Amino acid sequence: MLVVGLVPCVSMRHAVMQNYERRAVGVRTSDITMQLRILANHLITYHYLQDTSSEVVNAEVNQLSTLYDGRVMVINSDLRIVKDTYGISENKTIISEEVVRCARGESTSKYDRDNGYIEMTIPITETADFGEGSGAGDKKEVMRGVMLVSVSTDNIMATLDALNRQTLIIEAIVIVAIVVASVLAARVLIRPFEKITLALDQAQEGYTNDPISVTDVIETERIGDAFNRVLGRMKVLDDSRQEFVSNVSHELKTPITSMKVLADSLINQNDVPIEVYQEFMEDIAKEIEREDKIITDLLSLVKMDRTAADLTITEVDVNVLVELIMRRLRPIAQKRDVELVYESVRPVTAAVDEVKLTLIVSNLVENAIKYNKEHGWVKVTLDADHQFFTVVVADSGIGIPEDSLDHIYERFYRVDKSRSREIGGTGLGLAIAKNAVLMHRGTIKVESVEDEGTVFTVKIPLSYIGTDK
Repeated sequence: MLVVGLVPCVSMRHAVMQNYERRAVGVRTSDITMQLRILANHLITYHYLQDTSSEVVNAEVNQLSTLYDGRVMVINSDLRIVKDTYGISENKTIISEEVVRCARGESTSKYDRDNGYIEMTIPITETADFGEGSGAGDKKEVMRGVMLVSVSTDNIMATLDALNRQTLIIEAIVIVAIVVASVLAARVLIRPFEKITLALDQAQEGYTNDPISVTDVIETERIGDAFNRVLGRMKVLDDSRQEFVSNVSHELKTPITSMKVLADSLINQNDVPIEVYQEFMEDIAKEIEREDKIITDLLSLVKMDRTAADLTITEVDVNVLVELIMRRLRPIAQKRDVELVYESVRPVTAAVDEVKLTLIVSNLVENAIKYNKEHGWVKVTLDADHQFFTVVVADSGIGIPEDSLDHIYERFYRVDKSRSREIGGTGLGLAIAKNAVLMHRGTIKVESVEDEGTVFTVKIPLSYIGTDK
């Protein structure tokens, strides 16, 4: 800020000084030129070039020399000096370039800043008649001599020095003002950032989760808004993490509790029939299977929480893959009396992770079977365009309430908890499916009407779109 304020001041000072010097020299030159032209006429009038005894002309020459603190030399047409106010060159011949040029009718003017003088030459001319007879003839200017003048510029330099000192004082005042203004502005501008820094430190240490409001300037207000959004997102994630841990603990503990109750019942009974042992052991096996499924799904989620670099991309015949999944799930559908229909609109080959695509389709189709009505149906449709392939899983099941649609991808979320546990759901299937879709840079959408059915639409690029690390 100091440099930004100082540069214009210095530039302005140099501009003012140069402008004044140029103007002062110009005015001095113009004044002297006018005085010399008047003196040149008097030199002709008093025939001074032939006789230098005229007191009037001598007085004017000396007065001009004194007035401008300079030297005046009068030179005749033979380039002989007839008058020198310094009295050291009279009756000498001068052949300087400026005098010769002036003798040819060209006036000259030169400003020597280093030596502090202005040197000028003015021609001394006389109007003469060149006509025949006694009548008026042609008139012509005849060169009679030259005046060479050197005047001092000390007073101009003195004024420049005084002006320079004044501008330096002004610069110093401006610098002080800029420094003071910079310090005050810095304090004003830094204060909002100090508030933000303090709030960030407190949030990092865990002292507060309160949003911050720093409306001093628009920049800090935007930073504060961004921080509040991040803080809100962190709070949501923290709440989700705590809820997830609680759900995991509950889901893992429930089968263990059931197995312990069954085992205790067998231990505390004497002479238990073999049929009861078999029944209890079958129940324990089911709880172990349920526990294993929960752990397997959790491991799948943990793997998907890593970066997309963990994808193993290969060219996959999606038609064959979906048909294989349908064949594997058909016994489950038949057991629940659900018709399973597969429609392939066109052949589809895509660059995907075969394992994760299998998880997507399997979870969606298995959910559609499990949460269906008696004598219901599930239809899987595969289609593609030039950029994406689409898997649509539609069913005639129980549907999803509208207020639950925004939560179905949350881990362990269940629309009907009692029925989910009854049919063996873990509440992780849709979370796994969505994570796998996002890893492929795809989308998953749901449409559902309660008691009428649900439609899931998965859209994935045919060519995998990777990202730089």
